[in-house]
Amino acid sequence: MNNRTIVMLSGEGMSTNILYHSLQKHFEIDTVIIEKKVDRKDFLKKRIRKLGYLKVVGQILFQGVIAGRLKKNSAKRRLEIMQQFALNNATIPANKIKNVDSVNSSEAIGLLQKLQPAIVVVSGTRIISKKVLESIDGKFLNIHAGITPHYRGVHGAYWALVNNDRENCGVTVHLVDAGIDTGEILYQQKITITPKDNFVTYPLLQLAEGIEFLKQAINDIFENKLRPIKTPGKGNLWHHPTFTQYIFQRLVHHIK
Repeated sequence: MNNRTIVMLSGEGMSTNILYHSLQKHFEIDTVIIEKKVDRKDFLKKRIRKLGYLKVVGQILFQGVIAGRLKKNSAKRRLEIMQQFALNNATIPANKIKNVDSVNSSEAIGLLQKLQPAIVVVSGTRIISKKVLESIDGKFLNIHAGITPHYRGVHGAYWALVNNDRENCGVTVHLVDAGIDTGEILYQQKITITPKDNFVTYPLLQLAEGIEFLKQAINDIFENKLRPIKTPGKGNLWHHPTFTQYIFQRLVHHIK
């Protein structure tokens, strides 16, 4: 393949920084298109319409009371993972970044059409519209924190452990389509959970493992060796746990 242009289509945050620096060691990342964060009020309104008021309140309580404490208490373990996999959370160079209101905006489409990348690496964005996916000929790739189709949505490793399904506690590298984590599978890999790990370290382990397979997928595209596998069914879509869900699983089943 002659075209080796790689663009990232991303949300702002730690995982995007890590992904950029990990890929930049092996490939040239031309541009990182970063969308603004979704307005929190609009996000919560949509979530309430979808899941109901009580569930969303429970999720907010979990994030506010438990997740923050887990993150603070897991600082040492997170650093261990960063060092083990040589992950770099440094800020992305400003000259590489283009900011847009949304990955689905006409501005984002215009940038993609101007750059004409062979590969678009997706990281932490809202659901990408079909219009964007069809705006260029390049492949859109994503690291999903879960084994699809069993664990679509968020926190796939945590929910696999809740379901006593360690065989599907892992990460997927897949092509992006207009669905939620329903794109064709390229690679899947289990992650190794230690007693020191918990809800906030699982995603970092998944990202670290997924990066290696994302590199392979990029090479596959450049060498015309890509062999996607159709996702077998739609599986289940998982959301953030609520405060009571997490406490129950922690106390009864010892899932951290």
